[in-house]
Amino acid sequence: MAGLLRVVSTPIGNLDDLSPRAAQALSDADVIACEDTRVTRKLLSRVATRARLVAHHARNERTTTPDLVHRVAAGERIALVTDAGTPGLSDPGQRLVAACLDAGLRVEVIPGPSAAIAGLVASGLPTARFCFEGFLPRARGDRRARLQRLATEERTLVFFEAPHRIAATLADMADVFGERRAAIARELTKMHEEVARGTLPELADSLVDSRVRGEITVVVAGASPDVIEAPAELIAEKLRALLGEGVPKKDAIARVAVELDEPKRRVYQTAIDEGL
Repeated sequence: MAGLLRVVSTPIGNLDDLSPRAAQALSDADVIACEDTRVTRKLLSRVATRARLVAHHARNERTTTPDLVHRVAAGERIALVTDAGTPGLSDPGQRLVAACLDAGLRVEVIPGPSAAIAGLVASGLPTARFCFEGFLPRARGDRRARLQRLATEERTLVFFEAPHRIAATLADMADVFGERRAAIARELTKMHEEVARGTLPELADSLVDSRVRGEITVVVAGASPDVIEAPAELIAEKLRALLGEGVPKKDAIARVAVELDEPKRRVYQTAIDEGL
């Protein structure tokens, strides 16, 4: 039989969400490449399989990928899983998929539960157009810079966040995005599933003295097209980048005004305010 890499989505909490097709893929596999063998063994308590488990995670995927590609090329059936959800989405997997495709090998995706999609739908916010941002940078300065770049995004925004950073992240979101509607989805599909909805400032205030646990998905309304105004920090950032490349100040102002669809006079005033 020709080799095959199967990317298998697994439950994000409730093991009853394992699909029959995913269970069959795990049962048929010669090797299961998994993020944490302990977590995957719990899942396999519901599946009859003789597959060998191989640890494949963010810290070792550079070294394990070549061997897994070699196994697929030799005719083995590899099932790729992470601890929860779909491999490759804020989890290891993309590197192995790309390597198999580059080698001309067959890759099959078995879809399933997704915290990003479940959180988006549960939020009650628009779902027709959205963008998935995954985890924001851990450092506050980098996190705020990323949020500033997203401040004019009109699509609904979906993020993942760790429990110990959620309060700080929501405070930054409230500061950068303002009074937008948002939702915090926690422990989706599990016994203690919870979805809190409100404005960003309301949600940020609710977590000031709270200890949050579990996997968290944050969904934020996109910017209103009627009131979009590029943050001054974003204007200044783009001006500094162009000036640093040697672009004359007048030309830099004109280019930033066009790129951000801002009045030239506002970009000019920002340059003065920032001492550029």
